[in-house]
Amino acid sequence: MTKQIDLEAEIQRLLTEHDRIAEQGVTVHQRENVLVLGGEVESAQRREEICRQITARYPDLEIACDIGITRTQAPAEVEEIS
Repeated sequence: MTKQIDLEAEIQRLLTEHDRIAEQGVTVHQRENVLVLGGEVESAQRREEICRQITARYPDLEIACDIGITRTQAPAEVEEIS
């Protein structure tokens, strides 16, 4: 259990301190033998960069990149409120 927590903390530190990532909004959880990255980022390119960096750093881990994209543009249609 401690080894799992250490790995999650190490990856969280990489996410926040890496000069190309610097991301605090991504969560890291290990489920069985899969490392799950979650949260939201502002672009698909940023999500790909995060997943690429983690995969390169930990090539022996199975990674599930479950990071969503935050909508940063105004909605294209008007929302009707009744």
